[in-house]
Amino acid sequence: MNLVLLTEEPLKNIWARFSLRSIARFRSVCKGWKLLIDSDIFRDHYLSLNSSSSSVSWSIMNNKNKTEIVGHYRCKRWGITKSLGSFITRYNPETTVRKTSVLCCTDGLVLLYTETMEGAPMYHVGNPMLRQWVRIPFPPHLSDYDLVRLQGNRYFNDNGLVTKMEKGIAVGYTVVWTLVSCGVSKELTFMIYSSETGLWITKKVSCRRSLIWSRLAHTVPLNGILHWLATIDNSSLDANYVVAYDFYNGGGDECPIIPFPDIHQFQGTRRFKRTLTTSAGFVVYCNVYSDSNGGERAIRVWRLVSTNENLNSWQLSWKVNTKGDVDYFPVVMHPINFDVIYLWSWNKNALVLFNLRTQKYRLHREAKKSKSMDGCILTFSNCKEYMDLIYPSFVNSMFHGSHYLFFSQYVLPRWLNPLPRLSS
Repeated sequence: MNLVLLTEEPLKNIWARFSLRSIARFRSVCKGWKLLIDSDIFRDHYLSLNSSSSSVSWSIMNNKNKTEIVGHYRCKRWGITKSLGSFITRYNPETTVRKTSVLCCTDGLVLLYTETMEGAPMYHVGNPMLRQWVRIPFPPHLSDYDLVRLQGNRYFNDNGLVTKMEKGIAVGYTVVWTLVSCGVSKELTFMIYSSETGLWITKKVSCRRSLIWSRLAHTVPLNGILHWLATIDNSSLDANYVVAYDFYNGGGDECPIIPFPDIHQFQGTRRFKRTLTTSAGFVVYCNVYSDSNGGERAIRVWRLVSTNENLNSWQLSWKVNTKGDVDYFPVVMHPINFDVIYLWSWNKNALVLFNLRTQKYRLHREAKKSKSMDGCILTFSNCKEYMDLIYPSFVNSMFHGSHYLFFSQYVLPRWLNPLPRLSS
């Protein structure tokens, strides 16, 4: 059968049986196929026929050394037989580089930092699955030397990336660099690059009160909003507030600050320092709490939600008491399934997939590939080494300061998500 000669209707029905990886290859056959595949009609047709195929590939990227430590792949929708980290490492820059770092991942797009052999810095945004990359120019007032000096400033952050989504498709993206003047400040300066204009702008915003910015290096992107961890005063070595700014829906001149839900009620029983993750379209905070009465531990999981009464409030979604021979600490939530949390067990040296609804768990060790609860493959790379490294400073102790339990979750979208191009 000559597929090129088929009309649109038969093509749509045939293509809908293939994985997205195959459909991505079909886009390059001819201009007509590309236009049909990129159309709203075919996208809606494909999603309607594959709505039950909810499992997608994803990776947990370690933000400390910018590597993939957990890979989840061989899922039906994309048909990928290797971990996503391997696709990122296939990136071929226009010149030989000595360093490559994944700065941020959101909605299937990746912000990448590279250095040439001569030490010149470069930034790219791309879709690794479609092998589409675009180099981000520097702000016009900054030279290479100026940027290197900024990178040495502990109160500078160059890993912000947010997307503008329409009908599940990224139609634009924004690269955000953040700078505060000192460790304690209520003012932030954003340097913002827009894919829609191809230009940089500088914007100054403020918080309602001064904050300690010792954790500025970590950002959590979701729905066009960046989130940072901050501390309100020197009485706590841990972050106790979340700072948020919306880059697509009129963020204004003020950053909301949101207290963590356990800064008063559970402060004495919280076992680990605070961090953020995302799951099923929400920013999520989870921690483990000791029960002084029965020796049990409770996992509590909150989602950051907006209501008519409060734009940013925490909703307690899970409280599960646990006991047994598995000692653990929380790592991240499953990026899609809000019922599942990933824990690390240091006495078992294994990643624990724990279903909060059924309260069943499964151990996955680093030595071999294993099947996840959804039938996909899980692989690990230096996971134990990293967990052993961060555990002492992650424990909620007055003798330890900042920790490094920060991750980017690279999750493949439910559709192709071609890289948005500069608007003409």
